[in-house]
Amino acid sequence: MCGIAGFWSGGDAPAEGSLLREMCSRIAHRGPDADGYYVDGALALGHRRLSIIDVAGGDQPLANEDNSVLTVFNGEIYNFRELRRDLARRGHQFRTRSDTEVLVHLYEETGERLPEYLNGMFAFAIWDARRRQLFLARDRCGKKPLYYSFSIPGLRFAFASELKALMAAPGFRGRLNHSAIADFLCFSYIPDPATIFDGVHKLEPAHSLTVTAGGAQSRRYWRPEFAGRGKTGEGEAAEEIRALARDAVEARLVSDVPLGAFLSGGVDSSAAVGIMARSAPDRVKTFSIGFTDKRFDELRYARIAAAHNHTDHHEETVTPSIFEILEKLVEHFDEPFGDSSAIPMLYLSRMTRQFVTVAISGDGADEIFGGYRRYYYGVLEERLRGRFPEWFRRSVIRTGARYYPKFDYLPQVFRAKSLLTNLSHEIGDSYFHSMTAFRERDLEALVANGKPGDYSPREAYRKRFEAVRHLPPLEQMQWVDLHTYLPGDILVKADRATMAYSLESRSPWLDHRLVELACRLPANLKINGRIRKHIFKKAMEPYVPKLLLHRKKMGFSVPLAAWFRTSLKPVFESAVLSDGVNGLLQTAYLGRIWTEHQSGLHNHDRKLWNLLMLALWHARYQDPSRPAALEMAGTN
Repeated sequence: MCGIAGFWSGGDAPAEGSLLREMCSRIAHRGPDADGYYVDGALALGHRRLSIIDVAGGDQPLANEDNSVLTVFNGEIYNFRELRRDLARRGHQFRTRSDTEVLVHLYEETGERLPEYLNGMFAFAIWDARRRQLFLARDRCGKKPLYYSFSIPGLRFAFASELKALMAAPGFRGRLNHSAIADFLCFSYIPDPATIFDGVHKLEPAHSLTVTAGGAQSRRYWRPEFAGRGKTGEGEAAEEIRALARDAVEARLVSDVPLGAFLSGGVDSSAAVGIMARSAPDRVKTFSIGFTDKRFDELRYARIAAAHNHTDHHEETVTPSIFEILEKLVEHFDEPFGDSSAIPMLYLSRMTRQFVTVAISGDGADEIFGGYRRYYYGVLEERLRGRFPEWFRRSVIRTGARYYPKFDYLPQVFRAKSLLTNLSHEIGDSYFHSMTAFRERDLEALVANGKPGDYSPREAYRKRFEAVRHLPPLEQMQWVDLHTYLPGDILVKADRATMAYSLESRSPWLDHRLVELACRLPANLKINGRIRKHIFKKAMEPYVPKLLLHRKKMGFSVPLAAWFRTSLKPVFESAVLSDGVNGLLQTAYLGRIWTEHQSGLHNHDRKLWNLLMLALWHARYQDPSRPAALEMAGTN
C-alpha cells in the first residue's frame, strides 16, 4: 500500500522536481517507509512506499530492463507469482521479488489490456517512453483511489492518490463543484467520477486512462454481469463460494510484514478470520474495538469469534471523543465525507497499527451477496407495487405519504411515511429515498440558490436504475451500489481511515472472481425468505460460530443524535448556523431542522452530520481564515 503522484508539464516546460516532492510529501502517511522520484523532461512520477512485499528490493519508481517502461503503483497484486512465472518463461528478466515489477513486464506483453490480467487492488501509472504516453488504471471495485485533472494551470495533466497532493500545484484553483455538493448532502459522499472540485475527477473503478500529447482516452475493462436466471443448487453454490473464498483469503496472506484481521463479530469478518485460522502458519492476530456505550458495542461477539478460532486477540474500549477525531476526518478525507462510521474505523485502525502493518477486512460481502436490510425491503416494496395500478400509487398512495405524520420518536414499526413514499414511486426513486439524508424538496430549501443549475441528484440516480431495469429488483439495487455506495463510501472510508495510520487493508470478499460468482447466482440464494446473505452464510458455516451466523446486524455506529444535543451543539452552531457555511446554505432551513432536532421530536442526526462535515471542510479548504469551529473542537 502506497501513495502515488505525478504530472505532465504544459507546453515545453520541464517538470519541476520540487513540485513532485511537495505532492508526495502531502501523502507521506500512505508510505512512510521510502520515497522515490523520476523526472523525464516534462514528465514527473513520484512514490511514497509502505513496504509490504520485498521490503529490501521493491522501491519505486520501478522500470523494465531498458528503462523504457516505468511505473508507480499503489496496492497489491495477489496473482503476481503466477504472472511472474509466465513472464519469465517468455524471456523477461526480474531484478526484484516485488509484485510491482510484474506490471512493467506484463505491460510490454499486453499493453492497455494489462489490468484485465490482475487479481488485486491497485491504482498505478505506467510511463511508456517509446510511445510517449502515460497509462493509468484502477482496480475493478475501486479499493484504491486515483484522482486526476487536465485543468490545473501550468500542467497538461496531473494525478495522485489523494486530492491534497493535487492541491500542492501552484496553479490549483479549487473551484467548488456545486453538483457534487448536492450529491454529498444527499448521499453523504460524492459518487465517482466527480469530486468536490470542478475539473478534478476520480478515475472510475474498472477503468483505465491513456494520456498522450494529443489527448486522452478512457476505457472500461471489466463490469459485473448479473445473470442469475438459471437454477443453481444451494449445495453446489455454497461449495463453489467456499472454495473461492478460501482461495481469496489465502491469496491475501502474502506479506513480508506482520499481518492480522479486523474482527467485529459479524459474519463477514468472522468468516475471514475462520479461514485465516486454518491457513496461516501462526496464530492469527485479531483486532476489535468496543464502546462504553453498550448500544454500540459488539465486543462480546468478537470475543466469541476470537475464542472459536484461538486467535491472538487484541481489543480496546473507547469513549468516542468527537473533538479528538474531527480534524482527522477533515484532514484525511480531503472531500466532505458524511459516513459517521469513519469515526470508529479510525479508532480501530490506530489500535491495529500498533501490532501489524496489514489487516484483512470483511468489506464487500453485503453488497455482493445481498446483506443489507434495505435490499430485503426493496424487494418487498417492489412486490407490493405490483399489486396496485400505477394511477393508484401515484395519486392515492402519494397523497397518503404526503400527509402521513413523520414520528421519529416512535418505534420503527409505527412509521409508515417512508413505506408509503416508496410505494408511490418506482424502484429508482424509492431507493434514492432510502439512501439519502436530504430529499429533493429539502435540498431546494437548503441550498442558498436553489438547485445547482439544472442538476438533480435524484434524476442522475434514477438514470442508473434505468440502465438495468431489465434486472430483478435485488440485482438493480446491487448493481447501483457496486457503482456508487461501495466505491464512494465503504471503500473510501476503509482506505482513508487505514492509510491515516499507514495500515494496509485487504478485502477478500471483493476478489473479482467472487464478485463475478455472486452476480451469477439467482436472487433467491441471496435473500431467502427473511434471511439475507443466505448462500454466503451457508457457505461460511464451517468457519463461523452458530451464534453469530444469524444475529442482528449492528454496524459501526456512534451516538450522533445525542452528540448534537450535547457536545457537538456549540461546534455546529459556530460552524454551520452562524452564516450558513459562508452563504452556501439557507439559514432559515438550517434553523428549523436544528430546532426540531433539539426538541427531540425529529432525529436529523445524519443531515446535521453532513452539514457539519461540509462546514468543517469548507473552513479548512475554502476559507482558512475561519478556523473557529475546529479551534472550538480542540479546546473541549
